[in-house]
Amino acid sequence: MLLTAQTLLTGRELLRPGWIEVSGTAVQAVGAGAPPGPADRDLDTVVPGFVDTHVHGGGGSDFSAATRFDTVAAVDLHRRRGTTTLIASLVSAGPTDLLHQVEVLAGQVHGGLLAGIHLEGPWLAAERCGAHDPVLLRDPDPGELETVLQTGGGTIRMVTLAPERLGGIAAIEQVVAAGAVAAVGHTEATYEQTRAAIAAGATVGTHLFNAMRPIHHREPGPVIALLEDPRVTVELIADGVHVDAALYRHATRVAGSDRLSLITDAMAAAGASDGRYRIGRMDVEVADGVATLAGTATIAGSTATMDRVFRFAVAHSGLPRDEALLVAVRQSSVNPARALGLPSPELAFGARADLVTLDAGLAVADVLHGGAWVSR
Repeated sequence: MLLTAQTLLTGRELLRPGWIEVSGTAVQAVGAGAPPGPADRDLDTVVPGFVDTHVHGGGGSDFSAATRFDTVAAVDLHRRRGTTTLIASLVSAGPTDLLHQVEVLAGQVHGGLLAGIHLEGPWLAAERCGAHDPVLLRDPDPGELETVLQTGGGTIRMVTLAPERLGGIAAIEQVVAAGAVAAVGHTEATYEQTRAAIAAGATVGTHLFNAMRPIHHREPGPVIALLEDPRVTVELIADGVHVDAALYRHATRVAGSDRLSLITDAMAAAGASDGRYRIGRMDVEVADGVATLAGTATIAGSTATMDRVFRFAVAHSGLPRDEALLVAVRQSSVNPARALGLPSPELAFGARADLVTLDAGLAVADVLHGGAWVSR
């Protein structure tokens, strides 16, 4: 299959015009200018498939339900919106429930439905619990952590925890030693405590600014420590609700084009209508596309998909359009994959044929996943 595009972004460069040849499930060749033969499709804009490393559900389903039906429904919704690689995030749960959820989702990772599991808790700060049930939050116990990691059988890609909790630094070292990524989030940590977490091996900042001790001029806190360290990739929920556009621009300037990952933090209502939902065992109300814990103003995840945060990034970067496109592609595909040790989504010879075709307004037109067009 030979595809031509007015604009082709590979993840490294912008080709205008460009072409890409796919054979089976893989990219065979990529080039600029005239294609080597007649095109099967002529497209507007082509970008690598989106990589979402922090998502709790979608299409009315929640990954915490730990059923194949819910996983398939959520994955299908996000895939139609351009996410070709997805990590399933779990909210805080009790020990028994957590092991069950990990065991079920691990089987779905081995089956190829998911790219991995992200544990967001339960080792988080009660002061910054967000949409996590504070009753379930606890200090990391080495024995429990070992059991969870072993149950995952190598499928747990990332663990978010608050390093200031008793045993937090040791837990970071344990997560990293097991081959997973340790992330700092839902935290009341000081600047120095966050620096200690990074020194222990933490390399991701979970949804920067949100559920995190804010910046103070005499106590910079975790935001500054995470942003300034070149070893850290920071997540940002660029949905127009969680952070202001000015903070997206600031974080991009500080972290550069290679250390910021766009995420959705999507919950079950992504791609669905307003109404009542659950995230874990917490009740959520969605009105005008904004999810909050029932009866409160606390944001409870997002209803965004990756195509939406991609458009937000391009529109609000403050950069010339071509440069904005290049940066947004790295932030929505290349950076999240690299941060979690996933295969590179860059469109190049031998890569899996995952790509998104966009119209002139950057809305998703079609999605190619593993060389096959996704049903729209």
